[in-house]
Amino acid sequence: MFPVSSSRSSPIFNFKYQDVCGGKSYFLISNYSPLSKSGPEIVIKGSTAVEIASGLYWYLKYWCGAHVSWDKTGGIQIDSIPKPGSLPLVKAEGVMIQRPVPWNYYQNVVTSSYSYVWWDWERWEKEIDWMALHGINLPLAFTGQEAIWQKVFMDFNISKEDLNDFFGGPAFLAWARMGNLHGWGGPLSQNWLDQQLALQKLILSRMLELGMTPVLPSFSGNVPAALKKIFPSANITRLGSWNSVDDNLRWCCTYLLNPSDPLFVEIGEAFVRRQVKEYGDVTDIYSCDTFNENTPPTNDTTYISSLGASVYKAMSKGDKDAVWLMQGWLFYSDSAFWKPLQMEALLHSVPFGKMIVLDLFAEAKPIWKNSSQFYGTPYVWCMLHNFGGNIEMYGILDAISSGPVDARTSENSTMVGVGMCMEGIEHNPVVYELMSEMAFRSEKLQVLEWLKSYSRRRYGKAIHQVEAAWEILYHTVYNCTDGIADHNIDFIVKFPDWDPSNTSSALPQAHLWYSTRKVINAFQLFLEAGNNLAGSLTYRYDLVDLTRQVLSKLANQVYLDAMTAFRQKDVKALNLHSQKFIQLIKDIDVLLASDDNFLLGTWLKSANKLAKNSQELRQYEWNARTQVTMWFDNTKTQQSSLHDYANKFWSGLLEGYYLPRASSYFQYLLKSLQENESFKLKEWRREWISFSNQWQAGIELYPLKAKGDALTISKALYEKYFCKRKQNKCDFQIGGKRVLLVCT
Repeated sequence: MFPVSSSRSSPIFNFKYQDVCGGKSYFLISNYSPLSKSGPEIVIKGSTAVEIASGLYWYLKYWCGAHVSWDKTGGIQIDSIPKPGSLPLVKAEGVMIQRPVPWNYYQNVVTSSYSYVWWDWERWEKEIDWMALHGINLPLAFTGQEAIWQKVFMDFNISKEDLNDFFGGPAFLAWARMGNLHGWGGPLSQNWLDQQLALQKLILSRMLELGMTPVLPSFSGNVPAALKKIFPSANITRLGSWNSVDDNLRWCCTYLLNPSDPLFVEIGEAFVRRQVKEYGDVTDIYSCDTFNENTPPTNDTTYISSLGASVYKAMSKGDKDAVWLMQGWLFYSDSAFWKPLQMEALLHSVPFGKMIVLDLFAEAKPIWKNSSQFYGTPYVWCMLHNFGGNIEMYGILDAISSGPVDARTSENSTMVGVGMCMEGIEHNPVVYELMSEMAFRSEKLQVLEWLKSYSRRRYGKAIHQVEAAWEILYHTVYNCTDGIADHNIDFIVKFPDWDPSNTSSALPQAHLWYSTRKVINAFQLFLEAGNNLAGSLTYRYDLVDLTRQVLSKLANQVYLDAMTAFRQKDVKALNLHSQKFIQLIKDIDVLLASDDNFLLGTWLKSANKLAKNSQELRQYEWNARTQVTMWFDNTKTQQSSLHDYANKFWSGLLEGYYLPRASSYFQYLLKSLQENESFKLKEWRREWISFSNQWQAGIELYPLKAKGDALTISKALYEKYFCKRKQNKCDFQIGGKRVLLVCT
């Protein structure tokens, strides 16, 4: 990824394994001595390959002004790195950075579906490099587990055909694995199973080469329906519905094998052993989430303790050194059930040191503070940040820069790591850059100073307008302190499904935690810097994202204006505001089309590339389209309860999906006023859901390459929506004062 050697015959960096910290993880950056014009210039030593890679990136960031983000968020900026032979020297004694806690965890159990589902080895290889550069040494490794389960369940006399009803489709595997649903989007072909197993072996091999400790899955009790027929005396119960619209048993209400049943340990042990047989002895850490968004049948602490003990027994019989890694999400999402006694019963059901808990949402809803440090159980302070892979500028930078330090230095702390547990990746690069650094930071960061450095590194030069814009964004977009989990519910991508004729119901509200006027000012400053940064891919991504953010918030207000006009029976105003909302969708689609990283077509293409035949092609296309739209089942007149959960601001999706929905809704509203009759919500739903189902089953092609100039388009949109032209001047309100700016 980086030029560690030049056209010269000798490398410019010298990498060495070295343990000088008593087994603790560290990296050491020093000057190569004696210096030679043809020899290495910088030496980086570390206790593992991950530490060495982290040291390389640390040096390139803080001495050479380089920057690495995902390709879809602008990629790398290395133009600022000096030519070989003139790399900056560090201080004479070198620079040593030691991890304050041993682990840097990565992934959520659903990231595999929201972000990784269509990846091939080429994309995975880049991601593992990104992990190493950012210090991740404890990544989840869930790819290909269905192939393992197929082999295990066949040993228990369950046929391949029986598993067609058990496994979900590719885009919904995460929830089938957790026992939330079964069969939705499936079945899985043998091609898929074999392909994913081969991919997992490549992933694990590379992780091990870099000194990472992969986290493998284990058994939580989720079983195929056929197991109940084969073992009629087994203690198997059917769980309740999880977000199914009409409790359709084709895909809702999964089966759970009670951990108290001897068969539970037998299957769990077989699964762990089969993984060891396939992959070798690659780890001792296994992930298992019991009752993830499924409530246990009883709150009896004896039952809960036995449940935990059985889960661990199944792991440890397969691997005597097993450590159970558990997401702590259930303690937040179902806090009414998981009271102190129930939490302690589960956490203390395994030997001390054999369980690690992920405090999954610690940046906003830390559990460690109110649970006596998880009742003494080791835990990882995690940032959740993103739900559904939504694209929205959002974050809590102050909490990220201080929370891990507060937790680690608190009295009786049991914190053993930091982690990133987002549901989807490839957005908000500033958030992930800061969070990954906290794995190496012993003290709290001064965020504003860090942001200045970040801005220079990300764009390769210091531009005062951009630095000023980032200061505004820090105090607004990236300072969400209202405690509300940020699922993007901007009305363009999550259109309200309600009847505005019911005047007793309040107008819907999108999540807004900052002054939009201040962010418009940041937007204007970003535009001013355009001439200096026009060739920068990182700048283009941030500009498009910021323009999208500003316009989507404007659209929220326009929608509310339209609803107010409807309630006031003002046909003219309703028509005016609805047309403006429609135009905003069209304009944002044009904007997003100017950057390769905001295209629906690339998501669909990545799904289709994995297909081996026409049947798989149609299935994968449907999976990819359905996940980002309706998500789960619907009826003719009732949308999925998860519709738009994984919404995306992607060109093609706005024009092809969100625009027809909004247009149809506003037409029904106008007809209601013109004919003086009540709004026909059920009829609109019927029409819209029919369109959605047809779109999900569609195969029309969407562009794979950007078109148009992002800077030109952003400037035009700024002038269109935020400028009143008066002798080539723009005027708008900031902080209650009118500000005049030159229209560029």
